[in-house]
Amino acid sequence: MSTTTTTTETKAVPKAGEYMTFGTQYETKDLIDFDSSKVYGDWRDDFHKYGCTLIKGVLSKERAQYYVNKQLAWLQSFNLGFDPNDQSTWKAEHLPVSFKGGMMFSYAVTHEKMAWEARTEPAIVDIFEKLWETPELIASFDGLNIFPPQKDLAKSWTPWPHCDQNPERKGMQAVQGLINFAPNGENDGGLVLMKGSAKLFNEFFAREREQGDHEDAPPPEIKFMDLFLFNKRDVKWFEDRGCELVKINMEPGDFVLWDSRTMHYAKFPEGDQIRHAQYICMTPRKFATEEALEAKKFCFENYYGTTHWPHCNVRPSTEKPMRNGEVCPAYRTEPIEKPVVTDKVLQLAGIKEY
Repeated sequence: MSTTTTTTETKAVPKAGEYMTFGTQYETKDLIDFDSSKVYGDWRDDFHKYGCTLIKGVLSKERAQYYVNKQLAWLQSFNLGFDPNDQSTWKAEHLPVSFKGGMMFSYAVTHEKMAWEARTEPAIVDIFEKLWETPELIASFDGLNIFPPQKDLAKSWTPWPHCDQNPERKGMQAVQGLINFAPNGENDGGLVLMKGSAKLFNEFFAREREQGDHEDAPPPEIKFMDLFLFNKRDVKWFEDRGCELVKINMEPGDFVLWDSRTMHYAKFPEGDQIRHAQYICMTPRKFATEEALEAKKFCFENYYGTTHWPHCNVRPSTEKPMRNGEVCPAYRTEPIEKPVVTDKVLQLAGIKEY
């Protein structure tokens, strides 16, 4: 394992609009050395070959429907007029503020009971334990995706192919997951992955690259952001080297994993199916510094979300959702259903040792 460079930063509570990150560290190789010749005989073979894999039937259809019902109840708790059975209410004015139409990170949703229930599903934890070959994991405090197809967004929607790993990080260091709860076919909004792109990450960033000019690009002052937006020429560069953009069609209960170096983006929905999903990412606890674990404890106790990264670059999501230039009147700082705090929850939160 290579030497870790860790920057120590002030642990003051960040104010809204301030960008502060804790436990920042930049590795330049894989944090775990996997045996490239090993054959697992399961989904891990595809994952290590393509940098992504779809795992069918991780949760039962009944369990997936439980989460659909919970997510719909959460949307309706804002009393903004959203009705899952009335498409005329599938507009931003009737929904909590989100990113790209359906990515929900605000309103303490990252610590809702349903979010922690999904993170602690035994079948999901088992996947990450098998992937990282350790039971001692910590989880990101990630958001949900609830996307009623909003026709009013169709004209302004643009794809944003990106990866969630800073170019300074060169190896496999984080793996993202998405558990799908509702039918998600070819015409539905969902995940598009560039199969094989993770393997070419180092080659692509061997020379300095500029991010694509896109409205979703992060402000240039956020140097630590684990996000890089690709332009059309970049997409072709990967395709010319044998990579393929694939829309991941999923049934309720399916789970998809991808290396954070993998190019991906969300497809705009063309049908009438509401998208229901939960983002889940776990990495070994041993990757985290004490500073990062302290930051996770602070976020957990104050119901803040984090980035996709469980073990470093822990940035408390203190930004408030804005609506029409003002803080959303429906803004809340605590979950409507607080999580049941079990030993497993505390372990995945990085608070309790294994």
